[in-house]
Amino acid sequence: MSCSKYMPAPVCLIENDENGKLHMKKEAKAILDGINEPVVVVSVVGLYRTGKSYLMNRLAGQQSGFALGSTIESKTKGIWMWCVRHPNKKGHTLVLLDTEGLGDVAKGDSKNDGWIFCLAVLLSSTLVYNSRGTIDNTALEKLHYVAELAENIKIRSTEAEDEEDSEFVMFFPSFTWVVRDFTLDLEIDGKKVTDDDYLEFALNLKKGVGRKISDYNLPRECIKRYFPSRKCFVFPFPVTSQEDMTRLEILQDQDLAQRFLEVTGNFCDHMLVNSAVKRLKGGHIVTGQLLGRLVEIYVDTINSGEVPCLDNAVVVLANLENQAAVQEALKVYQRGMEEVKNTLPISIEYLTCEHQKFSSLGISEFTKRSFKDENMEYLKKLEEAVYMCYADLLEQNQMASERKCRDLLKDLFADMNKWLQDGEYSQSGGYELYKRDRDAIVEQYRREPNKGVRVRTLSLKLIDHISFHSLSILTECSEEKEKATLLEQKLKEEEEKRIENDRMMETENMRHEDMVKQMQEKFNKELEQQQQERDRAIESKLKEQEEMLKKGFNQKAENLEEEIKKLNNEKKRLSGGSIFKDYVMPFLRPLVEMVPNLLMQRLMLNSLKMGLKR
Repeated sequence: MSCSKYMPAPVCLIENDENGKLHMKKEAKAILDGINEPVVVVSVVGLYRTGKSYLMNRLAGQQSGFALGSTIESKTKGIWMWCVRHPNKKGHTLVLLDTEGLGDVAKGDSKNDGWIFCLAVLLSSTLVYNSRGTIDNTALEKLHYVAELAENIKIRSTEAEDEEDSEFVMFFPSFTWVVRDFTLDLEIDGKKVTDDDYLEFALNLKKGVGRKISDYNLPRECIKRYFPSRKCFVFPFPVTSQEDMTRLEILQDQDLAQRFLEVTGNFCDHMLVNSAVKRLKGGHIVTGQLLGRLVEIYVDTINSGEVPCLDNAVVVLANLENQAAVQEALKVYQRGMEEVKNTLPISIEYLTCEHQKFSSLGISEFTKRSFKDENMEYLKKLEEAVYMCYADLLEQNQMASERKCRDLLKDLFADMNKWLQDGEYSQSGGYELYKRDRDAIVEQYRREPNKGVRVRTLSLKLIDHISFHSLSILTECSEEKEKATLLEQKLKEEEEKRIENDRMMETENMRHEDMVKQMQEKFNKELEQQQQERDRAIESKLKEQEEMLKKGFNQKAENLEEEIKKLNNEKKRLSGGSIFKDYVMPFLRPLVEMVPNLLMQRLMLNSLKMGLKR
C-alpha cells in the first residue's frame, strides 16, 4: 500500500504550544508505529516565509500539502510530517518534516527556535536549510542555531563538550543549502562557478584575531565541522509578478519559469537519490516505529530541561527494541513448535531436529531487530524462554508417548494375561509356549510406529513384568540363562537411551554453534557500520584539513590532525580481529553453556523420576 494512500496529507508531528512546550501528537505517533520499513528523513528549516513548504510538497510528488501561506504570518507551527512511499528505494518510506519558520516575530522566543532546529538535526538524514537572496554574512548570522548545536546536543552524557562536537560529523545529517530568489551571476573572480562552489566560497574563513573575526568565522566553522557533506542549490524567481508569488500552490508548471522548474527537478532528484536511510549512533537502521520513539525521547528530554544525548537515546531505544525482539523471536519459535506439538508423540530425533530449526529461525529474527545488546542480556532472556518451551514440549512428548505405549501394551498383553491366569503356561512345555508368545508381543510392540520417546522405557517395564511371570514357571536349569538374556536386553536398551541422550546434547551443541555464528555475523555487521561512521568522519576532516592548509590556517589544520589521529586509532582498534573473541565471547560463552547444562539436568531428573516409578 502506498503511504500516500493512508496519509493523503501532512499531519502535525510536534506541536509547539503557547508556553513554548513541545508535544508529540498521538495521530503522528500512530502513523509512525505502523511503519516497519526503514525511513529516509528529509527536514527543511529556515526563516519563516521563505518558501520551505513548497519544496517539501514537490518532494512528496504533490502540488500542495504542506501549507504555503500567502502573508507575512508563519503558517507552519511546530514540526509537520508527511510520510510517502519512497519512489527510488523499494521497501523504504520517505518522511518529510516541515519545521516552523525560525525568527517568527509573533513568537519572540529564540530558545524555542533553537530546539526546533535541534530536533530537525537529530531526526533527519538530510537537513535542508532554506533562505532567500544570497549566502552573505547576514544570512550566516541568521543561522546562529548551528553554532548553538554543541550546547543543545550531546553525544555522551559524561564527556566534555569540546571533545564531543568533533564527533558530530559522524552522526549528523548531510546538509543542503537552498537559496531562493537568487538574482546574481554565479561568478567568482570573473569565472563561472557551480552552486556548490558558491557555497564553499561563502563558507571561507577570515584570518586574524578578535571578536569580529571570531563571530564571522563561527557559523562557517560549525557548518564545516558538523556536517559530513554539503550541497547547494540556487533557485531563480519562480514567476515574474509578486501577485503570482503568493499563488505558487495553485500555479501549474507552465506558469512557472523554466529555469526554476529545472532547478526544482534537480533538487528533488538529488534528494531522492542521495538522501540516506536514517541511522542511529552505531549505525542501526531507523524504521518508522523507531523514529516515533526517538521523537518521544527527544521531546520529553527537552521539556524536562535536559539536553538531548545521542547515547542515552540509543540506550533507551535499544532496551525497547530488544524487548520487542525477544518477543518476536519467541513467537517464531513457538509458532513452529506448535505445529510439532500437534503431532505428539514423536521421536526424540525429530523433536530435537525441529527444535534446532525453529530456534535458529528465532535467533535470526532476534538479530534482525535487536541492537546494542552488549552484555547479551536479551539474548539470554530469549534462550531461557526457548528452553522453557522446549523442556515443556519434551515433557509433553514423554507423557503423550507413555499414554500411547501403555494403551498399546494393554491391548497387546490382554490375551497373554488371560492365559497366565488360566494356568496354560504352567503345564508341560508351557514355558516354551510362554516364551514364544512373549517374544511375539515384544516384537509386535517394537514394530508399532510413532510411539515416541517412552518406547524403550516402557519396553523395559514390559520385560520386568514378563520376567516376574517367567521366573515363576522357569525350570531351574533355564533360570540363569533367562536372567542373563533379560539383563542383556536391559543393558542394550539402556545403552540405546544413553546414545539418544548424547544425540540430544550433540544437537543442542550444534544449535548453539549456529547461534554463535549468527551473533558473530551480526557483530561484524555492526562493526562495519561503526567503521563507516568513522570513515565518513575521517574523509570529511581530511578534506577540511586540506582546505585549511591551502588557505594558510595552519593551527586549525593541526587541530584537525589530532582529531583525525584519534579517529584513525579508534578505527584501528575496531578493525582488530580479536574484538568478538575478547569482548563478546566472555558474555556469550556462559550463555552457550547454559541451555545444554539445564537440558542435561532435566534429562537426569527425568531418568531419576522414571527409575523411582519403576
